[in-house]
Amino acid sequence: MMEKKKSKHAAGLLTMVCSLVLSLAVFLFWWKAFPQALSFQEQYQLFLWTGDYLMQRLAVPGGLADWMGEFVVQFYLVEWLGAVLLAMLYAAMALLLWRVLCRMAPDGGGACLMPWGWVAPLMTLWMMGDENVLLSHPMAMLVAMAAFLLLVPRRNVSWKRTLLLCIPALPVLYWLIGPLAWLTVLLVLVRCGWKVWQVAPWMLAVQLFAYHVLLPQWPQHDVFLGHNYYRLPMETPALLWGIPLAVVAMALVVRLLYRSPGRKARMSVGVMGLAAIVLLALTAVTTGYDSDKYELLAQDRLIRYERWDDIVDRAMDKQVHTPFWCNSVNLALAQKRWLADRMFDFWQSGPDALFTPMRRDMVSDLPTAEAFWRLGLVNSAQRYMADMQESILNARKSGRMTKRIAECYLVNGKYDLARKHLRLLEKSLFYKQWAREAMRYGDKQVEAHPVYGKLRRMRLKQDFLFSPAEMDKILGILFMGCKDNKMALDYCLAQLLLNGDVMAFHQMLPMAQQHGGYAAMPLGYQDAVRCIASRGDTQGSPYAEYVRRMTTNKQPANNTTTYETAH
Repeated sequence: MMEKKKSKHAAGLLTMVCSLVLSLAVFLFWWKAFPQALSFQEQYQLFLWTGDYLMQRLAVPGGLADWMGEFVVQFYLVEWLGAVLLAMLYAAMALLLWRVLCRMAPDGGGACLMPWGWVAPLMTLWMMGDENVLLSHPMAMLVAMAAFLLLVPRRNVSWKRTLLLCIPALPVLYWLIGPLAWLTVLLVLVRCGWKVWQVAPWMLAVQLFAYHVLLPQWPQHDVFLGHNYYRLPMETPALLWGIPLAVVAMALVVRLLYRSPGRKARMSVGVMGLAAIVLLALTAVTTGYDSDKYELLAQDRLIRYERWDDIVDRAMDKQVHTPFWCNSVNLALAQKRWLADRMFDFWQSGPDALFTPMRRDMVSDLPTAEAFWRLGLVNSAQRYMADMQESILNARKSGRMTKRIAECYLVNGKYDLARKHLRLLEKSLFYKQWAREAMRYGDKQVEAHPVYGKLRRMRLKQDFLFSPAEMDKILGILFMGCKDNKMALDYCLAQLLLNGDVMAFHQMLPMAQQHGGYAAMPLGYQDAVRCIASRGDTQGSPYAEYVRRMTTNKQPANNTTTYETAH
């Protein structure tokens, strides 16, 4: 008897240690390996601490799961804290799944089932490699499993009591977490058997009633497969429903085959569980996270926090052949005043390597908008940010974009319009302090500000529209309007070289010598001059290589696309 207790205690201790190790691994995964995923998710929502915001979420099916997910995502702005919360979420999911499996076992299960609890969290880790998966999905999974544990007691299970509880609980559960309420239904069926078969048609009736009476404007897809789990409308990745089905399958296997196994059999179950989670972890990390896509997101995160040296360092190790990547790297080079020297040391996509023509999505124009802002093209930065915010496909606001739009209004002296956006930011947690300070800004405060004052002096004083093909002219006008705008001068010459406009480049070189602040002619300009003089017959010339690639049209097939290429 003593040996049995010691063995049980040792098994429990081992599973606890394994869970702690896995939780720590999840924390390090998000904090150190993929912090750009946290930054990406946070910048495409704006969680407001108001009752109206909560009621707006609860007004649709799945609203509570959506609100809970957004509540956690707001903390991603502090990346280590966001990683801690995600590790806690995964650990809670593992614990709940373990308890669900134990509830299915005739003898109450045991520590040997604990490793199997990590199957769903690691599948979730794999699924979240798709950046459009929202945290409302794992939140709904948590609530669904917790609801099953509440509806079905551990001992003395009465199918009549369970059925009576499910009748009022399922409509409420569906409205709170959406169609993942089916996970609770299926788990109840597995545990209680055919005697409670009525819960399945009842759940279907609830959804049909919602579709025909409460949500006639909704697509059928959203009512029956989920509205808040995935950012892209009318799409459902396989893992979105594969994970709950895997949970049901594990519950069914335990219910049918687990029959008070002996010590060796229990150890075998635990070892198989450990092997399963190791295999899942490797699969999630190696196949779930596209390296090119997350490199672009990493560059965007570094731009957001103005870590220019890190952008250049990453670019030296990995190149992604898209204009998005070129825009990011060239912006970093310009901020360090290295653009004139080192631009063609890096792959350039073509005339769009500095600015991407506007695309109707929420990501592709981010580095271009940031470049416009720092150049002093304030109206263009505002327009790009506003368009990207309106392109968020689940109709959320963005804290990052709302802040930048408000800053553009402040620089332009449109304080009433700025306050409209600042009042929204005041209701958030992490943007509140900045918004309150910005609410007091007037002409005196803006002109004294180290960033806003500089941009007000550099910006164009007249409003007009221009096409992407005229960027070199706009940059020249921007520089002539403020000779201190060195970035506009560097970008103008760089754009002329990208366009292959040799005559205009030679005309602008004296401006670079006079106003560029260079001790000597930049190496990149020297190389371009030699290349032009020799008609491209220059060995080892980065610019000659660029010209050769452009003229022979031997570019990678994806050089005209932006962020979407990395999917």
